[in-house]
Amino acid sequence: MTERRISQPSRLSRAIRAITEPQVRRILLVDDEELIRSAIAKFLRSKGYEVTTADSGPAALDALEREKHVLMLADVRMPGMTGLALVPAALALDAELAIMMLTAVNDAPTATEALAHGAMDYLMKPIELSDLAAAVERVLHKRDLAIEQRKVERLIREEVAAQTEELNRERALLNGMVVDVVQALVKAQEAKDPFLRGHSDRVADLAASIASALGLSDDEIENMRTAGRLMDIGKIGLRESVLNKPGTLTAEEFDHVKSHVQIGLEILGAIKPIAHLLPAIQDHHEHWNGAGYPRGIAGEEISLGGRILHAADAYDALVSHRAWRDPLSPAEALKFLEERVGMTLDPEIFAVLKTVVTRRKTLSFIDAVPE
Repeated sequence: MTERRISQPSRLSRAIRAITEPQVRRILLVDDEELIRSAIAKFLRSKGYEVTTADSGPAALDALEREKHVLMLADVRMPGMTGLALVPAALALDAELAIMMLTAVNDAPTATEALAHGAMDYLMKPIELSDLAAAVERVLHKRDLAIEQRKVERLIREEVAAQTEELNRERALLNGMVVDVVQALVKAQEAKDPFLRGHSDRVADLAASIASALGLSDDEIENMRTAGRLMDIGKIGLRESVLNKPGTLTAEEFDHVKSHVQIGLEILGAIKPIAHLLPAIQDHHEHWNGAGYPRGIAGEEISLGGRILHAADAYDALVSHRAWRDPLSPAEALKFLEERVGMTLDPEIFAVLKTVVTRRKTLSFIDAVPE
């Protein structure tokens, strides 16, 4: 039999228990008539409450600033600041304060208006002490329930936020594991071809640098890096004889090479955590003039990620060894690509690519200079 552990009281249950425990009940009584203040204060003290008295609205606000009160009993008609004006001012000092108005019969509409401003109840003068005791208990009970509800709601929000954060961490870990597995397949494919080894990592880093120079967010930059690592996963389904062919490809062989985009989408499409990367991967062989593949779309119909990957892929292909040619220098590669701006490359993306490559060359030169 599996032993069950007795869990400790949860944060939520401890909080609920705490707010139901007895506590000091301090009431603020506000009335400009001393006789009424004295009578009501004496009665409430006999019921076990601590009572503070104030003869005006400003005096009541001073009392609320000095001490915590659970309830304010306030007359509607007072010289200067009326009870109606006192209600929102008091709640601004203590949002948990319960308020009950004391009103004459002809001031009932004003007392009703006070309810709209945040008061919980009102009593008609002259006051029956038995009615006062019941009303005070009723309003304090209503206050306790409101406070309890707010605290429980806050704790629930905090718990949901904590659980969501944990779920997001687990999802991020899972996503990373998925990407690592797929990238391992890419590296396994590249390992078969010495001319492609490291190509996806270089494209990924260059694409991320272009995205950064474009001012994209950190998440978008990392998306470009990941898409660059995965964009050629479909080549795992191509014939090695075609991939490593030193001469010109036939029309059938070129169609076979182009199929790697669709193969890659089919492999990656089943992995939901990286679904947002698919548009860039799908479009990384599209041309600005519409002559690319697989969809033959043009201009800004091509996703921004696809345009970035295309530029990074084209540049790295030119400066890398291939079975049929030697690598170009960075300057030669940029010149070659510049002649194709507006045809294969987005002009804006090429301008950023050129800036990134030039900056890298400058930094490399500085690093190489001995101190």
